[in-house]
Amino acid sequence: MSEYVLDFEKPVVELEKKILSLKVSAEHSKIDFSGEIEDLEKKKEALKKEIYGSLTSWQKVMLARHPDRPYTLDYVKIIFENFVELHGDRAFGDDSALVCGLATIDNKPVVVIGHQKGRSIQENMDRNFGMAHPEGYRKALRIMKMAEKFNRPIITFIDTAGAYPGIAAEERGQAEAIARNLREMSYLEVPVISIVIGEGGSGGAIGIGVANKIAMLENAYYSVISPEGCAAILFRDASKSKEATEALKITAKDLLKNNVIDEIIKEPVGGAHVDAVETAMNIKRFINRSLTALSKMKGQALADDRYEKFRKMGVFEDGLLNKKTKTKTKTKNKKNSKK
Repeated sequence: MSEYVLDFEKPVVELEKKILSLKVSAEHSKIDFSGEIEDLEKKKEALKKEIYGSLTSWQKVMLARHPDRPYTLDYVKIIFENFVELHGDRAFGDDSALVCGLATIDNKPVVVIGHQKGRSIQENMDRNFGMAHPEGYRKALRIMKMAEKFNRPIITFIDTAGAYPGIAAEERGQAEAIARNLREMSYLEVPVISIVIGEGGSGGAIGIGVANKIAMLENAYYSVISPEGCAAILFRDASKSKEATEALKITAKDLLKNNVIDEIIKEPVGGAHVDAVETAMNIKRFINRSLTALSKMKGQALADDRYEKFRKMGVFEDGLLNKKTKTKTKTKNKKNSKK
């Protein structure tokens, strides 16, 4: 169990402490506690399945932000071979919050791009907590164009609270950099596969997420705004993050239901940080399946597939409020409704 314990994990931690205490007592006193230990182990596994099988949306957000959760480079080491990182946007500088590089997966050449957070305080400062600057998105686009030139599929790992909103980033064209990525990714004539591995925050996420195939880890989230930001705007109270999370429908289950993503990638019971290798292998299987499916399309067909995918996302209803009856008259075609 991780040293960092979330509130809903405390009952499991208490059982683990009891099991450890019995094992230590058995070793020192030479008394056989194997029966008691076995019973507690069964109880612990049943409790874990109960807790992690019925997590609320907010609890999943907490798991997505877990400090021990694997990051992009952790998965790169397990999933890919021959990874070579590439640096710089050829305009301003290099951004460590977004890592890009060449690699192979089962001897197939690919390009890998992903947000990267840090473990220590210093590393988080160096990587800006995974919140990329404009030069990060311009670097990513440069590498994507290189991938298209050499006909390499693009794999992106999304894990950011959002693009960096600081003054310096705005001065260097943060909005323009992300908007350009959205446009240019739409036209790419190579397969693009995206996986949300932790936080999928706003434009910072979609800036590398215009893909033919999109998946999310079971306990990740993907949203136009953070729950805290939504609560502050809608409820004027950031402490109402739990309510905002439920309303936003940002979990993998919600987004699969609404056709925003294509697949949910299973995590070990307890979260991805419990077994990074198992999680990575589940991601690798999704990537290989997607590469096989997309290999049937070439060139413009891949760009058209991506365009149609995003055009079909979301369903809305529009209507006119009848001032006399206070009821809404629904219309399926927004063009036929009057403002």
